[in-house]
Amino acid sequence: MIEVHFGDNLGYLCRAPAGAFALVYIDPPFNTGRQQRRTRVRTERDEAGDRTGFGGRRYRTEVLGSMDYADAFEDYLGFLEPRLVEARRVLAPHGSLFLHIDPREAHYCKVLLDGIFGRESFLNEIVWAYDYGGRPKNRWPAKHDTIFWYARDPRHYTFHHEEIDRIPYMAPGLVGPEKAARGKTPTDVWWHTIVSPTGAEKTGYPTQKPLGILRRIVRVHTNPGDRLLDFFAGSGTLGAAAEELGRDSVLVDNNPEALEVMRRRFAGLPVRFCDVPVE
Repeated sequence: MIEVHFGDNLGYLCRAPAGAFALVYIDPPFNTGRQQRRTRVRTERDEAGDRTGFGGRRYRTEVLGSMDYADAFEDYLGFLEPRLVEARRVLAPHGSLFLHIDPREAHYCKVLLDGIFGRESFLNEIVWAYDYGGRPKNRWPAKHDTIFWYARDPRHYTFHHEEIDRIPYMAPGLVGPEKAARGKTPTDVWWHTIVSPTGAEKTGYPTQKPLGILRRIVRVHTNPGDRLLDFFAGSGTLGAAAEELGRDSVLVDNNPEALEVMRRRFAGLPVRFCDVPVE
């Protein structure tokens, strides 16, 4: 079951019961200070089209719409702190928090999380690395996000090693055919493509994250039937991963465009839409 709550996430968190969620994953705004925009287009093969693709093929593009939002906060940590305090409260005793953040803000968020959860509750800094987009000529191209993993109790948390999806060895000849065929478990650096701009997974939401990243987190860090929470839900990828893997999810967002994306994405699935009560 997917629950989508439209409204202020702090209002929802303050009403949620303590210990209600086995996992909290959040992908908050990255505080870039810029107006973010994502334009959705549809392409069709057309030799007289306006775009050249792979192999010199020509395509015609049609703009379907655009979404934008202001990604700037005067006091970013002041905005996050009460929400992270509540996130810890609503975690089950064996639960985990995953905070997905831009490297520009990651070190500040790490110090904040250490203060809320305790440094002993920090288990991993996961680097999601990808290889897509432009490459500036005045610095190394920034092609990764940071995902912090904190446990509610560092002595008691869910981690199913056997559920980790294996990846190919880079030098399979060094490990023998049996191990090469089985593959190896990933490290804390996860190489995964972004959501393809022309793929079926694409919703058009500006900050959509790949389903493969959320599948890995949900599969390894939760159990079937668990209840999961994302209170910066955006396009609802946590909900999609939870539904696919037999978990329940609660998604919260106050952006009407996010709500419409989730309505389209979850059409035909067991989903309940509600408004967060206003004080």
